This record gives sequence, C-alpha cells and structure tokens, in this order.
Amino acid sequence: MILTNKNLSETIEDFLVYQKSIRNLSDNTIESYKKNLIYLNDYVAQKYSLQNDKVLLENISLQDLRFCVGCLSKEKKSPASINQFIAAVRTFFAYCRKFEYIKSNPALELKTVKIPKRIPRYMTEEEVDNLCNEPTEKELLWLERDKALFEMMYSSGCRVSEIGEIKFSDLSSDYSSAIVLGKGSKQRRVFFSKEAQLSFKEYLLSKNAKFPALKNSEYIFVNQKGTKLSVRGIRYIVSRYSSFEGTNKPVSPHAFRHTFATTMLSNGADIRVVQEMLGHSSISTTQRYTHITKKKLIETYNLSHPHGEVPEVYEEQDKSEKN
Repeated sequence: MILTNKNLSETIEDFLVYQKSIRNLSDNTIESYKKNLIYLNDYVAQKYSLQNDKVLLENISLQDLRFCVGCLSKEKKSPASINQFIAAVRTFFAYCRKFEYIKSNPALELKTVKIPKRIPRYMTEEEVDNLCNEPTEKELLWLERDKALFEMMYSSGCRVSEIGEIKFSDLSSDYSSAIVLGKGSKQRRVFFSKEAQLSFKEYLLSKNAKFPALKNSEYIFVNQKGTKLSVRGIRYIVSRYSSFEGTNKPVSPHAFRHTFATTMLSNGADIRVVQEMLGHSSISTTQRYTHITKKKLIETYNLSHPHGEVPEVYEEQDKSEKN
C-alpha cells in the first residue's frame, strides 16, 4: 500500500534515524545525508513557493533533482560534493520506495558527475619529519598531544575521522596497535611505530599532569575541555603547524594517510596488504598511489643516475603493459 501525501522534511528525519539506528552508519555519513537532503528540501520549497514543511514526496520529479544538481554546479561546488548530494538523494529515495512512501523512484536515472583523477598530495620524508617535530619547535597548541597525533596518523595511515574516534578500549596494552571503525562500519587493526608509541606515552603523562580531570577520558585524543577531537579540530591543528606559523608548507590531515600509503608502496609493500591497512574496499583506490611511486622512481633515477633521462619511454612502456 502506497502512503501518499508523505511530507518530505518529516521523512528525512525518519530516514536519518533509520540509517543511524538500523544501518549503524557513522555520524559523519549521517551529517552528510542531513545536509544534502535539507538542501533538496529547501530548493524544492523555494521553487514551488512552499513552506519548508509543506513539500510532499510524491511531487518531486527527476527534473527537480537534475535542476538541484545544476544549482550546486552553479554554486561552484566540487564534483565530489555534487556526487555526495546525488548519493544521499539516491539512498533516500530508495528508502522511500522500499517502505512504499512513493510509487516510483525519481532518483533512479540521476547520474553522477565525472571526477577528474588527481594524484593524492603526499609529503616527502623530510616534510613529514619536519611536521611531526614542529610541535616540539613551536608549541602553538598542546605540544605532547599534537606530536602524538601527527606520529600516530603517519604511522597508521588512519583516516582523520578514524583517529579521532579511537578510544582507550580500542588500544592494545602496549599502545602498538588499535582497532578502528572505518567506512561501512568495517573494523580493522592499525599499527603504531615505536616513535608514535613513545610520543603517545608522553602525551598521556602531560594530560594527566596538566589536566587531572581528563585522566578518565574515553577517547584518546581530546581538547583541553575533555571533549574528543572532531575532524574539524584535527584539521585546525594540522593547519596551524603546517601554515606560516609552522613549516609553511600547508597540508591537510589526509596528507599523512597519503604519505603512509606512498611510503609503504615505495618500500616494496604488497599492494593488497596496503589496501587492508588503509581499509580500502576496492584495490583500485589503493592503486592511485602506485602512480605516485612510479613518478618518484623516475625523479630519483633522473637525479641520481648520470645518464638518467628516460621518463617518456618508461611511461609508454607502462601504458603498453596495461593494454
């Protein structure tokens, strides 16, 4: 039985509760769904001169969705952001069709936009060492915490959202590894270097000495109020130390993850092992980093070998091997 006259804004709320409680999606995914679906609701309400809570599901067409995508493009949103919107809309209307809130799914023919392939930004060994050591050179925020954060991101390859969610209960007793919850609620074990372990122990000593009230905090990385570090908070910390105040080579927290992958592959690690360590569902995602390592090999060859000038031949051979 199709339930007609279903309200869009109320259905969005029901959908978000369902995704959180039944499908157990992450807070970041739920927030992304919410932001994009509210954008849709506001757009349709404005287009048809309706109040935001008067938009009906059955009145939304594929044309409305396409026009909404067009508006995002006019607002100079990135292809990745537009595809996030499309993914949210597709998932939402599939949910509505499943529970028979609508007769047909208007998002079935909504196509994603092409995203230009970019080689991920990574740091050189010198750059990552400088950034990891920057908190000891200039204590811009919290020396021990920030150094431990950088060392653990670099040695584990964690996503920024994953590192902030690690609890003390997730850590091994010697702090050499942790269980993290990745995309799709998939668990995996990540590992921390001896340098990262040492930095983390120094951070704990500092935290317990400076802020005794935080001694029993649930999450390993917190701010001075005891609240866990958010993705936004970690981005801010990295931006402070990599900006003109610090190394003056701005990077995002994700650069630690890219550098981890590039370093592992450059040093001969099996690509499927690296895939597992990064939590990639598809090996094609991990393969992006092989392009970086090939480029690095060519640059190293040209710099180090007295007769080193063969990148074009190498590239042509590489292409022919793939065909």
